[in-house]
Amino acid sequence: MSGVPNMEDYGLFLALLGSALLVGFVSVVFSLVWVFNYREGLGWDGGSAEFNWHPVLIVTGFVFIQGIAIIVYRLPWTWKCSKLLMKFIHAGLNTIAMILAIVSMVAVFDYHNARSIPNMYSLHSWIGLTAVIFYSLQLFLGFAIFLLPFAPVSLRAALMPIHVYSGLLIFVTVIAAALMGITEKLLFALNSTVYSTSPPEGIFVNCLGLLIVIFGALILWMASRPHWKRPPEENAKVQQPKGGAPEGMEAESTMTDGSNADKSDVGFNSEAARKRNFKLDEAGQRSTM
Repeated sequence: MSGVPNMEDYGLFLALLGSALLVGFVSVVFSLVWVFNYREGLGWDGGSAEFNWHPVLIVTGFVFIQGIAIIVYRLPWTWKCSKLLMKFIHAGLNTIAMILAIVSMVAVFDYHNARSIPNMYSLHSWIGLTAVIFYSLQLFLGFAIFLLPFAPVSLRAALMPIHVYSGLLIFVTVIAAALMGITEKLLFALNSTVYSTSPPEGIFVNCLGLLIVIFGALILWMASRPHWKRPPEENAKVQQPKGGAPEGMEAESTMTDGSNADKSDVGFNSEAARKRNFKLDEAGQRSTM
């Protein structure tokens, strides 16, 4: 069908993508409703309103935006775009997620220090900080190896499976830390006695946790289907003119063709020179006879 990308189970992909976007957006809305309706709102004064930035920014950046960054290569209508452009979009989304995660960490430490609350004593804080550190490392190495044009192709090919696996592992770790975090917050804010009675806030935030899990499951499913991968550049010939070089291989093929052309020109010129010299010699021999 004209205008429809050549993707297997395209309708299913669109349904899952739409569901993921909807669930992710609703998760962000739920985090805002939680802090404004059940907690103290948002602020930056060292109080509870400052702490509330933590769940909002984690859900928005570290969960929702990071999830979109993971599947951005699989959006079929972007396959006609250059791979370099998609790399910048992927890196940009991850950078935004990283900035929001760091700001959320600053809000937590600032709140704890203002209230003389110990830092880094819970499993949630250990896993959360570990995810931030490894996410920063993943982002830095991604820039250095896959975005900047200095790393050799063999190194990129060797590290790509590790890059993909570590990205998915960090995403799952972030979701686990988020679930532990919202449960920990409910236990501190409501205490276990009230929480066990299923108050409205407890039910609402439990639903937020379910939304986060559903969003993560949808992203991981789309990211793990091999037939939804972006086609290799050398095979992506649909978007290029007939006889054109495959996108992404253009520079490489140009360099190769250029070097081959140079060699051909040299060979041709040498052969032509030999023929000219032979004809001159032959003419010289005839003139002396």
